[in-house]
Amino acid sequence: MPSDSAAEITNLSPENFAKLARFATRELGIKMPDAKLPMVQSRLLRRTRELGFDSVERYAEYFFNSAQASEEQIHFINAITTNKTDFFREPSHFQYLSSVVLPVFEGGRTFRVWSAGCSSGEEPYTLAMVLSEFAAATRGFDFSIFATDISTRVLDRARAAIYDESLIVPVPAPLRARYLMRSKDSGQKLVRIVPGLRQRVTFERLNFMDSEYSTGGMLDAIFFRNVMIYFDRKTQEQVIRRMCRNLRPAGYLFVGHSESLAGLDVPVNAVGPAIYRKS
Repeated sequence: MPSDSAAEITNLSPENFAKLARFATRELGIKMPDAKLPMVQSRLLRRTRELGFDSVERYAEYFFNSAQASEEQIHFINAITTNKTDFFREPSHFQYLSSVVLPVFEGGRTFRVWSAGCSSGEEPYTLAMVLSEFAAATRGFDFSIFATDISTRVLDRARAAIYDESLIVPVPAPLRARYLMRSKDSGQKLVRIVPGLRQRVTFERLNFMDSEYSTGGMLDAIFFRNVMIYFDRKTQEQVIRRMCRNLRPAGYLFVGHSESLAGLDVPVNAVGPAIYRKS
């Protein structure tokens, strides 16, 4: 049985933390300095208890020595990755998409967007709302959204498309009425994305450390926001260059407002705040 002592169960030696950190950087590209040790301990507590271990140190030993190590990697990744997101986060990007990008889209084919690092689905469903609104006003416009994350846990939540009512505050009231269904049980305070919108989004697991990204075809826009901050500059450049292989000429790349591509050798040029266009 796990120990009730928080001091014991959170114990993780610097040596094993360093090994976990190297794994995270090598496999996920995530920077993991020594200052992250308390955070890693905290995030691994739940999995440690699930396995019945009495310390995170014991979990680390299991992670590196177990015959099930490859399977355990999925649980480890789910635990340590950060999944902060919101509906209509950094709203100026969606305004730019509606007012600048979409009106000049030539049509004749499907407009394709990639939500890269989609977390629990708020971003791709926001995109689906914005694009659905444009489609309703524009004859012949069609779209699809490709959404990926490394965490299977958040992808399961995204596919379910069920959210607490407190999370939909940023969604404008007319869009709530059109695209969100309230739970029949009023005591649950839950909403779900309507089926027609869910069908527009394809969720898949993808690791940015892969040498190639299978996106199902060329893309007109990529939303890669608030993910680069976890990578070093070399990894940022490599990931952006791989992404751009899947971006159409003159396609758009949106990054987080706290992020910048300045100094990176990548084939895009700035056209707005945290907005870039492929050369």
